[in-house]
Amino acid sequence: MSIVEKIKEIELEMARTQKNKATSFHLGTLKAKLAKLRRELLTPSGGGGGGGIGFDVAKTGVARVGFVGFPSVGKSTLMSKMTGTHSEVGAYEFTTLTTVPGVIQYKGAKIQILDLPGIIEGAKDGKGRGRQVIAVARTCSLIFIVLDVLKPLTDKRVIERELEGFGIRLNKQPPNITFKKKDKGGVTMSSTVNLTHLDLDQVKAVLAEYKIHNADINFKYDATVDDLIDVIEGNRIYIPCIYVLNKIDQISIEELDIIYKIPHAIPVSAHHGWNFDDLLEKMWDYLDLVRIYTKPKGQLPDYNSPIVLRRDACTVEDFCNSIHRAIIKQFKYALVWGNSVKHHPQKVGKDHVLADEDVVMLCKKV
Repeated sequence: MSIVEKIKEIELEMARTQKNKATSFHLGTLKAKLAKLRRELLTPSGGGGGGGIGFDVAKTGVARVGFVGFPSVGKSTLMSKMTGTHSEVGAYEFTTLTTVPGVIQYKGAKIQILDLPGIIEGAKDGKGRGRQVIAVARTCSLIFIVLDVLKPLTDKRVIERELEGFGIRLNKQPPNITFKKKDKGGVTMSSTVNLTHLDLDQVKAVLAEYKIHNADINFKYDATVDDLIDVIEGNRIYIPCIYVLNKIDQISIEELDIIYKIPHAIPVSAHHGWNFDDLLEKMWDYLDLVRIYTKPKGQLPDYNSPIVLRRDACTVEDFCNSIHRAIIKQFKYALVWGNSVKHHPQKVGKDHVLADEDVVMLCKKV
């Protein structure tokens, strides 16, 4: 029996099983088995099966945004309008057959945009080119799920399910669970909150499926079986996502008001170029980037070409390394103007965390 057939069999059994306290142990075991099979599908054993023609794209810029969606929802038109890069456009399905890269300059940052081939339902089970598409999506800093506003949001659920099947978690934080294997002593479970979805037997059942019989687990929030499996698997990617609802030129104002209430969504018209400003602003917020301006000694700051860093890596040392790796060896201190300091300028060391639009002047050892 192939992996895909085994997955289908487990999914059918899960669909048949009623969800209650008596079956939670059995369902937890099935979910763990399913996660293991999906991992095998994602990383097949043996050599071959590379990225495929046109899928391995060199990373450029400070961030990478991937356009994911069903065929013919307007991904290529949207990308062409945003970046000026030509991606084959047609009014029929599967016009784009390979990954098409483009670059957009926004607020001084160079952001790579990838137009990925259309996803089809069943991509996570190896149908179409879904596996390669989602493998590239895993390398993105942000995902745009492009949806046709005329089609129901069932499309949104299908794409989310395909991405989840490949270990991509959208608009979620990693589970706050501490998991540590040990040599002996069995399974020890502790929690700082009341657990309503899990008990020790369920935890043991999931761990037994992974052949783990000795471990310490600490839950810092009310976790589910799926959260526990994500932590054990350890290969999940947590990516922010914006739902781009295209073709709003074909709906009424009343319908548009309803669409605006969908969380993480921006309605646009790729054909007319409507609402691109909102889309780019939301993209900037979700990428969580920081602009730092350089100030040469005795000169005005250079506001035209900022150094762009990720918010989780924006110390003075990161700033130095992004200019050149050799700078930190000669670093003495930095003078900073901006929101990250109390005084202007303020003398800081290499561990100081910078804020958006700070101005930095580096001072080297003599």
